[in-house]
This record gives sequence, structure tokens and C-alpha cells, in this order.
Amino acid sequence: MTFELGVYSFGNTPRLADGSRGPTAQAVRDVLEAIKLADEVGLDYFGVGEHHMRTMPLSSPTSIVNAAAASTSRIKLSTAVSVLSTDDPIRVFQQLATAAALAPGRIETVAGRGSSTITFPLFDQAEHDYDMLYASKLELLMAVNAGENVTFDGPHRTRPLHNATVFPRPEQPLKIWLGTGGSPDSVYRAVELGLPMFLGILGGTPEHWAQYGHAYRNAWTQADHPTEQADIAVAVHGYVADTSEKARATYLEHEHRMMAEGMAELGRPAPPRADRSAALGPNGMVFAGSPDEITDRILNLHQLLGHSRQILQMDVGGMPQRDYLHAIELLGTKVLPQIRAELAQP
Repeated sequence: MTFELGVYSFGNTPRLADGSRGPTAQAVRDVLEAIKLADEVGLDYFGVGEHHMRTMPLSSPTSIVNAAAASTSRIKLSTAVSVLSTDDPIRVFQQLATAAALAPGRIETVAGRGSSTITFPLFDQAEHDYDMLYASKLELLMAVNAGENVTFDGPHRTRPLHNATVFPRPEQPLKIWLGTGGSPDSVYRAVELGLPMFLGILGGTPEHWAQYGHAYRNAWTQADHPTEQADIAVAVHGYVADTSEKARATYLEHEHRMMAEGMAELGRPAPPRADRSAALGPNGMVFAGSPDEITDRILNLHQLLGHSRQILQMDVGGMPQRDYLHAIELLGTKVLPQIRAELAQP
């Protein structure tokens, strides 16, 4: 299985000279510029996350995917994640199928429950139905993806579907990943549904996350799924600069600001800066460093976990766009060639 490298973003509202935040509309334009560069430098994948915050304002990932589908030529594009608990799975499919018409074979989705309940009051959903909504909507998304005629009677709907048709259709079914922050229940849900697993990682160690890979594959084998279809991807925080010292100092500053501001919007305390500093080390899961260091760390994680894709969130905390674009360029032109050479990939 070919290893893929890429980037993901929730948007990064720019910081003005006086320290205030600029327009959230600029964050949308900036992420599209970043996607085009990622395509040009040869990266394999760009994921568009979903948040509903001033600091990270990409609230409609399928809209970004459609815009990027029309302006790129080879890179895979995906929601990462779509917060399915408070979205309509039929609309998500239709919007991604539209993107797939523009970029055949390059459109995927990661379906997740969401990392907070901020979207529930926004979209008039009941928080106590959190798990039911996600499970039922994921089942419907899979049914719609499987064929144009859909019969479905899940608990999130007030009326069943009987042989309903959903258009447009992609030339091939979309690849649907189950997104999880590491809940054991989510690991086994992915296996039960026969879905690839996308791990969203903020902390821990490579050895810790390797256990999730082993649990997923063991359960997959016990479920008698085809071995070659067991697939794991990883989304982490990270940043590439010309030197490891510069990468760590830059990313720690901006990541800490992102967490402090973002958690404040959610009414939660941010983790201490010292905790995040430790996560930037070789035994942590924040991949900030020089191209050579990031290459070595990705390869080490790949040896432990056996994942087929790794993506980095680099545009955090009002990081200047020029620094973000330079990091994407280094990831595509310095890190990816070394990984391919080490794994003997074309």
C-alpha cells in the first residue's frame, strides 16, 4: 500500500499588526491558496476540517473541497472531518459527489462525531442524542454511497426512505473513513462497518498509538474482512521549517495561542504550554522539526503503526501565511521524496 503525505486545515484567521484578528473570509482564501501549492509541490492529500470558531472558521468543508476540486489537478481532497452528528448525510454525499464530478477519483470524506458539542445548539440538535445521531447518519451516508436507490429507516429520521434516489453520482463510490480521536468504541465501530480508520491525534506517544493499530487489525482479521482493506491514516499537529529549532519555536508559539483562544471560545482551559513543549519531542506526537527530522519521525511511526497516510495541521494560531506556505513547500519537496525513497515508492 502506497504511503501518502499531506496537510489538513480548519482555517487560520490572520492576525493583524495590532494583535487583533483579521477577516474570517481571508482564512478561506488562504486555505485555497495552500491547497493549490500542496498540489503543485506533489503532496498526496489535503484535508479540510470543520470548526465553527472565529479562529478556525472553515465551517463548511464540502464547500472548500468543491472549490479546490476545480482548481487542482492531482491531489486528493477530503473533509477531515465532516461533523456528521449535526449535518445531513445525504447533502454531504451530494456535495462531495459534485466535487468528484470535477475531480474524479480524488474525493474522499472522513466522517466524525465531532470533538465538542458546539454544533448541537447551532443546528438545533439534542446533545443527549450525540451517539445515536452519529451512528444513524453514518449508516445512511454509507447506504447512499453504495447505490443510487436507498431504503433506510434509521432512528435519526422522522420518516423512512423507500427506494429513494440520490444524485449526482460519482463514477466510483467515495472512500469513507471513520474519524476518531482514539476511542476504543470507535476503533471497533470502524471494524464492524468495514471502514478504514482515521486517527486524529493531539497527544500520547508513538508506542501508545501503535496499540490502536494492532487492536484495529486484530479485530479486522477476526471479522473476516479482506486483509488488504484494513487501512489507517493519522492526522497530527506539526510544522516543517529549515531547522528543527526554528520549527519548534515557531510552532509552539502559534499552537499555544491557537489552543488558548480556541479553548476560550469553547469555555475550556488550554493545556499548559510546558505540556505541549514535551509533545514536540521525539517521543511525542507533535511533528515539528526540520525536513530530515520529520522524515525520520514519520518513518518511525509508520514502522510502529503501519499507517498508509499522515497529514499535518500546520496553520495554527494566526501563523503568517508565508510561513505556512514555506512549510508546505518543504513537506512536498524535502520530506516526501525522502519517505518515498526509504519506502522504495515511485
